[in-house]
Amino acid sequence: MYKTIVVPLDGSKRAEAILRHVEELAHRFESRLVLMQVVVLTPLVGRPGIGTVTVQQEELVSRTHAAESYLSALRGEFRDKGIEADTYIGHGEVVGEIIRTAEREGADLIAMASHGHTGLRRVFYGSVAAGVLHSIDRPLLLIRSVDDR
Repeated sequence: MYKTIVVPLDGSKRAEAILRHVEELAHRFESRLVLMQVVVLTPLVGRPGIGTVTVQQEELVSRTHAAESYLSALRGEFRDKGIEADTYIGHGEVVGEIIRTAEREGADLIAMASHGHTGLRRVFYGSVAAGVLHSIDRPLLLIRSVDDR
């Protein structure tokens, strides 16, 4: 039923709440997981000057390496459990990258945790889960994570 499952993660314990669910699905359906993370640069505050591009490039490289290490470790854990897992690191707008990855990988399911933001935090930060829910053309497994880490 679910041959390929895309699992967006951001490195937080909250996002990792989905992992036990996808582990069970992967075993049950012999699914391949695509563990993904989108690297987003924080806009620089202040007046651009000499070296701004260099600083952003260094930050992008650093965050990309951190994402590679994180996803590689998770891939190893799943492979040790007999689950096929690949990784993908995207750059740019998070919702769009998740959707493009699902399309490119031919995913049957996207599985992710919602951080459960409410009130002003949701208005200010938006919701990746809501963006995916309203934009995707395939099944979405969404769990609400309440872990504060």
